[in-house]
Amino acid sequence: MKFFNFLPIFLLSAYTYSCSDLLDTEIRVLDSSETVNLCEYTNHVVLVVNVASRCGYTYQYSSLQKLYESYKENDFVVLGVPSRDFMQEYSDEGDVAEFCSTEYGVDFPMFATSKVRGQKASPLYKKLIAKSGVSPKWNFNKYLISREGEVVSTYGSSVKPDSIELISKIEELL
Repeated sequence: MKFFNFLPIFLLSAYTYSCSDLLDTEIRVLDSSETVNLCEYTNHVVLVVNVASRCGYTYQYSSLQKLYESYKENDFVVLGVPSRDFMQEYSDEGDVAEFCSTEYGVDFPMFATSKVRGQKASPLYKKLIAKSGVSPKWNFNKYLISREGEVVSTYGSSVKPDSIELISKIEELL
């Protein structure tokens, strides 16, 4: 009988992953005092994107939302991180939240406005840069993270969220 009591736990652990160092990060939710530990997204395929509301690439919000809607049932998530590093984001987080919601219907997780480059980069971005060797050169830079919590690919601003290159890699990881 003891074997059967142990078996379900053993089988469950075979299909789950522990939280990776990369995801083990507390981050504040956009326009809120609430924080989330990104371990919540363990066993998900994650696309982290530094976003901006007043950029030539802002139209990508639409494709990011469609991508999220298409794959979220398969444990895929887009995480948006607004940044003013390139001087193209509103200074007030309430304005960012309202813009994303009303202009693009964004309902994927959005987090606090953060630095994404250099010595003052947020802890999440310091980890992303260290793991990938790639620092964002502009807004809408993308980091694709596997279910195991490892950066598997990075994509520059010009790679659209609905590109074959990105979608095929997401589908491969799912």
